[in-house]
Amino acid sequence: MSCLLHPTYFPNVFHFAVIHAYKGQVTWEVHDHLQKQTFRNRCEICTDSGKLKLSAPIVHKKKQEYQKFSEVELEYKTLWYRIHWKSITTAYRSSPYFEFYEDELNTIFEKKYNTLMELNLNSIRFFAKQINLQLDETYSKHFNLESDDDDFRFLVNAKYKLKFSAPQYTQVFGDRHGFIENASMLDLLFNLGPNTQDYLSQIDITELKTR
Repeated sequence: MSCLLHPTYFPNVFHFAVIHAYKGQVTWEVHDHLQKQTFRNRCEICTDSGKLKLSAPIVHKKKQEYQKFSEVELEYKTLWYRIHWKSITTAYRSSPYFEFYEDELNTIFEKKYNTLMELNLNSIRFFAKQINLQLDETYSKHFNLESDDDDFRFLVNAKYKLKFSAPQYTQVFGDRHGFIENASMLDLLFNLGPNTQDYLSQIDITELKTR
């Protein structure tokens, strides 16, 4: 049995905890329509001022009310990728493990992608590689409200309220604004490094569906 998920942009901790719990057996939902207020094109990092949202801008097609997620193109008229990289380095330069992943992570931002989905999958594979998780990926053949896989697509909704708390870990600016839960996996990786996988193992994903 695999999990059904949306490929998101530098996914948050709970999102990746599902992938980890299913040992990398994942089916990507690629036939849905792009929706606003989701993690499809945004992630959240922890800065000295608190939570910061980073959004990758997309090309909006004229005369097209809905865009299939797998066909959504990234907009490169602005230098958003440089802004994202600068924001990440500023936030995590002093974290315990940033320098161990810096060079490889930077290559993700140096490359230009045809689609948002391609960028998202690269970001997910980056995390999987760092914790030695072998991904066994398949793709949805069409969109269904119901699925034979264990459905965690709801996690893409940025407004979905979880009545669940994972163990806290030390964050770079935690002494200023307290612990920020469920940030991007970037935060977890830079702060815990080789202990990231052990932390993910502590998350009971069955509790994630509790509103």
